[in-house]
Amino acid sequence: MSLIKSISGIRGTIGGLPGENLTPLDVVKFTAAYGSLLKEKQPRPSVVVGRDGRISGPLVHSLVVQTLIALGIDVIDLGVSTTPTVEFAVVEEKATGGIILTASHNPRQWNALKLLNEQGEFLSAEAGKIVLEIGEKSQMYFASVDELGTVRSDETYLQKHIAAILNYPLVDAPAIAAAHFSVVVDAINSSGAIYVPALLNALGVQQVTVLNEALTGDFAHNPEPLPEHLTELSKAVVDQQAHLGIAVDPDVDRLCFVNEDGSLFGEEYTLVAVADHILSNRSGNTVSNMSSTAALKVLTRQYGGDYHAAAVGEVNVVSKMKAVQAVIGGEGNGGVIVPDFHYGRDALIGIGLFLTLLAKRKLSMTALRATYPEFHISKNKIDLQPGLDLAALFSKIQAKYVGQPMLTEDGLRIEFGDDWVHLRGSNTEPIIRIYAESTTPDAARDLAQRLMADIQGLV
Repeated sequence: MSLIKSISGIRGTIGGLPGENLTPLDVVKFTAAYGSLLKEKQPRPSVVVGRDGRISGPLVHSLVVQTLIALGIDVIDLGVSTTPTVEFAVVEEKATGGIILTASHNPRQWNALKLLNEQGEFLSAEAGKIVLEIGEKSQMYFASVDELGTVRSDETYLQKHIAAILNYPLVDAPAIAAAHFSVVVDAINSSGAIYVPALLNALGVQQVTVLNEALTGDFAHNPEPLPEHLTELSKAVVDQQAHLGIAVDPDVDRLCFVNEDGSLFGEEYTLVAVADHILSNRSGNTVSNMSSTAALKVLTRQYGGDYHAAAVGEVNVVSKMKAVQAVIGGEGNGGVIVPDFHYGRDALIGIGLFLTLLAKRKLSMTALRATYPEFHISKNKIDLQPGLDLAALFSKIQAKYVGQPMLTEDGLRIEFGDDWVHLRGSNTEPIIRIYAESTTPDAARDLAQRLMADIQGLV
């Protein structure tokens, strides 16, 4: 079964049986359910729709657009776009909502409907639950022929998004242009092939090489921007003697960098570097999820701010950022959220801010990376036994380490000085995830194995 329903939308593999995969029936059902929710708020809603470049994009796109029209909803169609661009457009258009057709970093056989509210943010847990209920009960009412919605194509948002980045106060295009950066981009055969080079050129970067630039959706490698998937990019950076490499995922909301020597800057450190630039220009608090590096906490305290940890998931990070009035936040998977730009992970504004920092510090990528605290994360998982009471298990572990600082908002996170371990049940698999961080890879692995042994002993 490969159909996953969550508060951020509906995702699954294309084809197969309805209800078990992302079939045309499922696409229509949940699009209609989402549209019906919007119609409860507004008689004539408008929805921004965009998609990434994956193979199934045209099919899913046509089903979504026509379903919305059938409900009497007006569609602003961005075509091939990015997740942050759709989020940006919802606000600009004063639309009732938005749908992004992307399975993010998932492989080519996957697609998804990511659902947005009128603020261009992912639906709340409560709203997402209502959409699922409407869909399961088929409580949708379609429009008569005289009340059908309309569709308007709008290809201007690439330039509008880039213009907004250039106008952002902490992005310094002249400084970037003066640095004469040479950049290699891995566009992973999707939207990044259009958006990232266009942004770099607008920032004054003249030497840009794009790998995997054919917009086929037939990803050249696993699209998640992890070290083992970026060997081609690392080699190209070294071979071309480039200053850096840039990798994004298919919908351009995750961002990571490759150093001039072919090593990775570290996906966890994308947010750290951007936060360094933000905090050096304005005081404030920061947020990341509980499974993200402690380097952000250390950096934030150096600047006199407070760091706050949120539950895993963009919705939860945004909620915490609003609560503590954070000036920067995001997730350790390369997701950067700049709140006064928009509340969504945005690799494009991340590129503008990172290159500004790199240009003004006048450092190489490896030298910049060396200025940050050195932490390493060990990522592990244990299969869940049927019927296991996770809450009871975590309570026993909590009792064992009662003297340590803990967070229980999302599973159990235990702190050991600057080291930490985070235990949580996966939302998509029958497993327990065990992430641990320390100053060396061996120490992080040992801490993770210690907690895994605790779990096995208690089970």
